[in-house]
Amino acid sequence: MAELKVACIQMNSGQDIEENLRQAGELIQQAARDEAELICTPENTDFIGKDAAATLARALPADKHPGIPFFSTLAKQLKVWLLIGSMKIKEESGKIYNRSYLFNSNGQLVASYDKIHLFDVNLPTGESHRESETFAAGDKAVLVKTPWKKLGMTICYDLRFPYLFRDLAQKGAEILTVPSAFTAHTGQAHWETLLRARAIETGSFVIAPAQVGEHAGGRKTYGHSMIVGPWGQVLAEQTEDKIGIIMRKIDTLDVTKARQAIPALTHDRAYDFYKTKNLLD
Repeated sequence: MAELKVACIQMNSGQDIEENLRQAGELIQQAARDEAELICTPENTDFIGKDAAATLARALPADKHPGIPFFSTLAKQLKVWLLIGSMKIKEESGKIYNRSYLFNSNGQLVASYDKIHLFDVNLPTGESHRESETFAAGDKAVLVKTPWKKLGMTICYDLRFPYLFRDLAQKGAEILTVPSAFTAHTGQAHWETLLRARAIETGSFVIAPAQVGEHAGGRKTYGHSMIVGPWGQVLAEQTEDKIGIIMRKIDTLDVTKARQAIPALTHDRAYDFYKTKNLLD
């Protein structure tokens, strides 16, 4: 199948897991009623803690996390493919992973992805984030066969690492998901530019559901969920700072057209650095 209707769910997750599941569930059901076939929620769908201690205290192991059976059942009932942007999963080792889940229309878990690049930054506003203090990094890229085309999974800060997107596209991904909780400051400066760049570089559809608004601890996220086409065009965007849904029917034949026009994915060349004086030893 070449065509599909995609929906991005924009959320404002708090600290209460059950309340966030309720919010996500209502929006997913609304998107399904509007005939969405692939529905995507943002990073931190389960909760956003006020600080690292609160996150560590609330994170649950996979076999005890209510989100997994909840979203599995919902996907089966609604007969949709459901990408849950991320939930916080505690392993037996005590490590926590920021993990994205993909369920098929039978409710089967077909793939999960652990965020590879962790958000350790000091922003010009004075805002500081140390994701590595709470989470362990994943070490495997994930590519999934769907009824439409292959789908590559990423999460938020991964967006700043184009080699991951290029690798996924060169392995066959035509749809790339970027569930996110971008800060308000970095989102305003970089969000749209980065999403469009990843789409253009890979000739892929980029699906980016986002968190929005103020969360526990005063954290503010940018929102602006987007669906971007393989030529870099913004096909749908949530321009209002509120929870909600954006949808768009996409045609994966547009990927073929973009990649035939500019086949950059096939033009890799090996190179070395000149060992110039005072530059490289």
